[in-house]
Amino acid sequence: MSKDIEAQVAASYYDDKNTASVNVEDAKEVAGETGEPGLHRGLKDRHIQMIALGGVIGTALFLGTAPALADGGPLGMFLGFALMGTVVYSMMACLGEMIVHTPIAGGHIALAQRYVGDSMSFAMGWFYWYLWTILYPAELSACAVLIGFWLPDVNVAVWITVCLCVCTFLNSWSVKVYGESEFWFALTKIILIIGLILASVIVSAGGNPKHEVIGFKYWTGENGPFRQYLGIEGSLGQFLGFWATLTRAAFGYCGLENVSIAAGEAEDPKNNMAKAIKRVWIRIVIFFVCTTFVITLIMPSSDPNLRLGTGTAASSPFVLAFSRVGIKALPSVINAGVLCSATSAASAHMYLSTRALWALAHNGRAPAIFKRTNRWGTPIFCVMVTFGFGLLGYTAAGDKTAWQIFDYFSSMIAVVGLISWCGIAFIYIRFHRACKLQGFDRARLHKYKAPDWMQPILGYYTLIFCAIVVLFNSWKVFLKGKWDTPVFIVGYLPIPLFFIAYFGHKAFKKDKMIPLELIDLETDSNEDDFGPPKPPPATRWGRILHAII
Repeated sequence: MSKDIEAQVAASYYDDKNTASVNVEDAKEVAGETGEPGLHRGLKDRHIQMIALGGVIGTALFLGTAPALADGGPLGMFLGFALMGTVVYSMMACLGEMIVHTPIAGGHIALAQRYVGDSMSFAMGWFYWYLWTILYPAELSACAVLIGFWLPDVNVAVWITVCLCVCTFLNSWSVKVYGESEFWFALTKIILIIGLILASVIVSAGGNPKHEVIGFKYWTGENGPFRQYLGIEGSLGQFLGFWATLTRAAFGYCGLENVSIAAGEAEDPKNNMAKAIKRVWIRIVIFFVCTTFVITLIMPSSDPNLRLGTGTAASSPFVLAFSRVGIKALPSVINAGVLCSATSAASAHMYLSTRALWALAHNGRAPAIFKRTNRWGTPIFCVMVTFGFGLLGYTAAGDKTAWQIFDYFSSMIAVVGLISWCGIAFIYIRFHRACKLQGFDRARLHKYKAPDWMQPILGYYTLIFCAIVVLFNSWKVFLKGKWDTPVFIVGYLPIPLFFIAYFGHKAFKKDKMIPLELIDLETDSNEDDFGPPKPPPATRWGRILHAII
C-alpha cells in the first residue's frame, strides 16, 4: 500500500463509492496526513466483550418480563424469549461473518453500502440513528423515575439533568472512558442477574421464610402454562398470548448487534469481534432463557401486580415474587441494579447515536461537520446533537405517565430493531450469494463463520421471521373496541419511514443495487492485519469466565 493511499485511508474510512481499508500501522489511532482526525482504536478486548454482553442486560430484562409473563403465561413467555433467542443468534451469526471478515467503522451501516448499495446504507444509517437518538431521552426519563423510587419528593427534572451530564461526560472524552464505564456497568449487571437467578432457584426449592416449596406450582391451573390473551378463549387465545411476548422479547434482545458499530474503534477487531460473536449463544441462554425460566417458577402469571407499570423495582417480577414469600429487603437492591442498567443504556444510546451520525457524515449522507473529531477521536459535534435531543427528556418531567411514554418508545424500538435485523439478514444474503458467484472460499472466514450447512438458511430465517413479527406486532388494535392510536403509531410508523427513506434516496440519487459480481469481497479482509488471537487463561475458573465474558 502506497503512502498516498495510507494517508487517504487514515483520513477517512469511506470515499464516495467504496469503503476504504484500515491502515494497519495506525491501528491505535486513525489519523491521516491531511490533519483531519478520525476515530481511535481504543476499545480493548474486555471492553468489546462487555459492550456485547451489557447490551443484552437492561430494563427489559428486569422489568419488561412482568407484562410478558402476564400476557403469555409461564410457558408462553419462556417459549417467546427462547424462540426470539434463536432469531437473534441467527442474525448475529450472519452479522458476525461479515463484520469479522470486514471490521470497518460504521458496522452494518457500512456493510449495507458495500454489499447492497448506497440507498440501503442511507436508509439503515438514518433509521439506526433515529432508533437510538429517540430512545436516548426516553432512557433518561426512565433513570429519573428509578431514582424517584428513593427520593419521590424531588422533581424528576433534577435527575434528568444529572443523568444527561453523566452520559455527556462519558461520551465526550476518549472512547476508552466510555469502554471502561461500560465494562463496570456491565459487570455490575452480570453479578446482579446471576445473584437473582441463584436466589430464585433457592426460593423455588423452599429456601424462603415460609419454607414453601414452589417448584412448578405456577405452571398449572389459572396461572399456566399459557394465558388466555385479551379474554380470547381456547388455543387461539393462548397462541396470541405467546405471540404478544415476542415483541417484548425483541426489545430485550435489541442492541446485541451494536457490537458491530464498535468495530471501527476496537483494538485487534478481527479477533475481538470473533470472540464477541462466538459467545452470543452463551449470553442468550444464561441471561435470557435462564432468567425467564426462573421467573416463571417463582411468580404466578395471574398476579395483577405484574401490570403495575411503575417503572421502578416495585414492578419487577423478582421483587413481587420475593415479597410473596416474605423477603422484603430486595426492592432497593434491585432498583439500584435497574438504575445501573438504565444509566448504562442511556450512555450506550448516546454512543451509538453519535457513531451512527459520524458514519453517515463519512459516507456523505450527513453534513461534513459531523465527521470532525476532537483530539481524543470523539465526534464531538455528533455528541452535541445527541445532547440536544436528550433535552426532550424534560418533556416527561412532572408527568406521572413518564414510564408509559418510555413503554411506548420501547415498543417502537422493538419494531425498529426487528426491521434493522431484517436489513442485516438481507445484507448477509447478498454477501453469501456474492461469495458463491465469485468463487470466494468460505474457509477464508476462519476467524468466525457459521457451519456451512446453516448458511444462508439462518439469513432467510431471520429475514422472514422478523418480517412476520413486524407486520403483526400491534394486531390487537384492529379488534373490535380495542383501537389505540398511540399503540398503532408506535407499532407501524417505522415501516413506512424505512421505505420512504430507501425509495426516496433511490429515486433522488438514481441509485442501483450493486451487481453480485461487482461486490467487493477483498478490501479490509487482510488476515495478517492484526495477528493471531491471544491465548486463553491457563486456570479452569479463568477459562470458564473467559468463555462467558
